[in-house]
Amino acid sequence: MLPPPPHWCASLCCCLSVRTKRRHRDLRKMSSLLKPFSVCEGPCESCGARRGCPSSAPRHQPPLQRLSAAAAATGLGSLPEHQRSYSARRNLAAAAIGGRKITHPGKAILAGGIAGGIEICITFPTEYVKTQLQLDERANPPRYRGIGDCVKLTVQDHGLRGLYRGLSSLLYGSIPKSAVRFGTFEMLSNPMRDATGRLDNTRSLVCGLGAGIAEAILVVCPMETLKVKMIHDQCSLHPRYRGFFHGVSEIIREQGVRGTYQGLTATVLKQGTNQAIRFYVMNALRNWYKGDDLRKEMHPIVTAMFGATAGAASVFGNTPLDVVKTRMQGLEAHRYKSTVDCAFQILKHEGPQAFYKGTVPRLGRVCLDVAIVFVIYEEVVKLLNDVWKTQ
Repeated sequence: MLPPPPHWCASLCCCLSVRTKRRHRDLRKMSSLLKPFSVCEGPCESCGARRGCPSSAPRHQPPLQRLSAAAAATGLGSLPEHQRSYSARRNLAAAAIGGRKITHPGKAILAGGIAGGIEICITFPTEYVKTQLQLDERANPPRYRGIGDCVKLTVQDHGLRGLYRGLSSLLYGSIPKSAVRFGTFEMLSNPMRDATGRLDNTRSLVCGLGAGIAEAILVVCPMETLKVKMIHDQCSLHPRYRGFFHGVSEIIREQGVRGTYQGLTATVLKQGTNQAIRFYVMNALRNWYKGDDLRKEMHPIVTAMFGATAGAASVFGNTPLDVVKTRMQGLEAHRYKSTVDCAFQILKHEGPQAFYKGTVPRLGRVCLDVAIVFVIYEEVVKLLNDVWKTQ
């Protein structure tokens, strides 16, 4: 039989056992730090219960380890280190703040085109009446006594289809017009938003002005020139244009491409101020409605009310420019030397009230127009966000 171990040997075994247990405990702690980091829309402390972030997620990870885990979770691991860190910081900031989702310009172009096409098919008769009243100059014996009389005489002479004369030119142009407008606005406004995704009112005014100028030069001026000439041609005793393409070919053959850009200055001024006012008012109302919660959903009825308000503000703000633009694009445009000369002759021969001819029909059309466009645009963007995933 062996002698019992000395007292110091038992103490040594007990000490080794305690150290082994401590080492195992430290290894378990270190393994918990290697769990993947979950990125959610907000800090874990405040939204863990709402978003499903695990409550046991380590909050003491070093910043670089968090960024690396976030990059791996969002598929940025293949990027260079500096780009991966920058992108991860952006994703973490957006997730922690939970701000408004920025609309991709491609989605804005597609949604704007769809909204513009639907809107013009609904509201064109009011545009037709407005243009007729503005062309019915006071210098000549007035043909129409008012809105109702204009509609009545048009239907008597040309039937209900007469209220849609010139629709094709506006329809062909309305889709790219709205696409350019919303695409340009989102392209300009996205870099101007603050860290929460909010766009302040002054910057929305600038972005709206840029969107209006872009659509005026690229789409609106030639489209409006063709529309006004075709409506004006219908008022003559012997109409010359048999349809949209025939009218376009005749105008270009007689006046060249320049003939489709008559009144460019007035159109740029009108569209620029139009969109500046509309986007400014719409953005101000949206910021007021959402307050600090930028993810608060706007019901389509609320969007329609805000859009109608923005449209009304633009009508009272720039109807004089619209009147000058219409005169400069009519068949009698050769009477005016320039946009300024046109405005001066209207003031001299017809008085200041002539600058607000057609305000009532334009008010009804624009309010309906802007309300429909913003509602359809917002809803189409929501749909595209579900089927078209972008960063």
